[in-house]
Amino acid sequence: MRSYPLLSVIMILTAACSSPASSTEAVVSNQLTLTSEAFANGGSIPSKYSCNGRDISPALAWGEPPAGTQSFALLMDDPDAPGGWAHWVLYNIPAEARGLPEDLAVTGKNVPEGQGKPFTGKNSWGDIGYGGPCPPSGTHRYFFKLYALDEMVGLLPGANKGELLKAMEGHILAQGELVGTFSK
Repeated sequence: MRSYPLLSVIMILTAACSSPASSTEAVVSNQLTLTSEAFANGGSIPSKYSCNGRDISPALAWGEPPAGTQSFALLMDDPDAPGGWAHWVLYNIPAEARGLPEDLAVTGKNVPEGQGKPFTGKNSWGDIGYGGPCPPSGTHRYFFKLYALDEMVGLLPGANKGELLKAMEGHILAQGELVGTFSK
């Protein structure tokens, strides 16, 4: 059997040169900037927003979403709690919104006040609405995660974190994250 080493090298080089461009060249930034006037990313969440204070939600703000955004969803969770802990579940936030006010009002059992307001889900306490940081001990991290979605979420108010994550699968256009810490 004859060996053709030069031919093999040429075939390998041809294949390498004809491969498609790397995926990093075609990636579009899918990040949202999420901020709060109450605390800096990585900073301490003031006690006003915790179980030690008024236990109200902080004001949040974000930038322009990508084209095609139909709604936003927001999750606040504590990955340092055993099994993780959902503190806030919001969805169907209107696409034109660029933030949420401090102490977001929710009326009734689980229906947001007025038309065009976000749907509020159940936190890990089983309550509707925001439940602030309340670690049993030590310092915990709290992740506020904002998602730009290509549709309104087909869930009624009162869904939990798992139900929302499942409903968002395949519909996330961009996301942003803000992390705060809290110690009792």
